[in-house]
Amino acid sequence: MTTQARFTIGQVVHHQKFDYRGVIVDVDPIFEGSDEWYEQVARSQPPKDQPWYHVLVDNGDQMTYVAERHLEADDSGDPIHHPALENFFSDFNGSNYQPRQALN
Repeated sequence: MTTQARFTIGQVVHHQKFDYRGVIVDVDPIFEGSDEWYEQVARSQPPKDQPWYHVLVDNGDQMTYVAERHLEADDSGDPIHHPALENFFSDFNGSNYQPRQALN
């Protein structure tokens, strides 16, 4: 059985528990971090066998690693402000960022 990710790369999301907005830059189908990190940081013990997301945090310079159950779609239409945003995305349409094309 494969778990389908609810959110996509470039989608603007809201973290329900810590009340911040961000944009998804990568998706792991299951938890890919270390057991040590999980024990220290993921105190609510979210499921490891469901999707986890790499999120650029709005109005900050950090990237977080978040379990799907803590996220919801952000429908505000407001852009994300992050210094690394242009490394990942080109345009914003009000709800999603367009990923940059990989250069081969």
